[in-house]
Amino acid sequence: MKAMTDAAEHEANFLNELGRRVRHARTVRGLSRKLLSQASGLSERYIAQLEGGQGNVSIILLRRVANAMGMRLDDLVAAQEASSDWRVVRDLLEQASPDQIALAKAALTGLAGAETGVARRRVAVVGLRGAGKSTLGRMAAAQLGWRFVELNHEIERENGLSVGEIFAIYGQEGYRRLEQKALRQLAEDPGPMVLATGGSIVAEPLTYDLLLSSFYTIWLRARAEEHLQRVRDQGHVEGKGDPTWVLDDLRAVLISREPLYARASAVVDTSDVPVDTMAQRLIGVIQARFGGSENGGRRPAA
Repeated sequence: MKAMTDAAEHEANFLNELGRRVRHARTVRGLSRKLLSQASGLSERYIAQLEGGQGNVSIILLRRVANAMGMRLDDLVAAQEASSDWRVVRDLLEQASPDQIALAKAALTGLAGAETGVARRRVAVVGLRGAGKSTLGRMAAAQLGWRFVELNHEIERENGLSVGEIFAIYGQEGYRRLEQKALRQLAEDPGPMVLATGGSIVAEPLTYDLLLSSFYTIWLRARAEEHLQRVRDQGHVEGKGDPTWVLDDLRAVLISREPLYARASAVVDTSDVPVDTMAQRLIGVIQARFGGSENGGRRPAA
């Protein structure tokens, strides 16, 4: 009898942990249950039950949920939750050549020396939607005389499709592949450059690791209330839903992503200050890291 009780308890714990992972993965990607329902073809009620750890779970339906979020099924059902570093290493190994795998083995066994390098003048800004990545990044680049690039616009230019069309045709997983490809190409650019990224780039371990290793990454941090107001000012909040629910949802996304944004090399607080002050803070951090711009921090000649 006790063995049956223990088994039932283990199963309940597994379902609760599975539900937590699904909920966290959905939230960190900024997906509502409605959007996940539309992407997976499953009902919102089923997704709510799944996230609540209620009832048994079909592996086929769970795979549809994972695919809709552009993630691997085994990351949801693994006995222990894998760290971001482990997922990065795993994904790199899957794409590696035999020679690269041999080098990785040598490094892991301590047979290879550590390599160091000096970062080029490449800066990336990360943050939640409404953080000011495009506005402040463009202002900083203009004053420093650097090139300014928006990653989403680069993806659109490379593929001849809008981001919305890419999602509609290829889904989230396809978009993430194109995002990583565009980022790899930009990482090979000699710079100097200020790159504005999408808010959810931090949710993709391999892509975010590439960003952190190739760019001096700066988190533009603000309170959830400010993010929401800025998005509203830009006219990007759709519908007439309960504003409290919208804020609560945005706050949940921010909380889930904060540990990921915090991996950035520097933080610029943009709360409760004018845009010009935000820009000067960002420029100050960049100049402190690189000692000014290649033209001495002055605006390029018109």
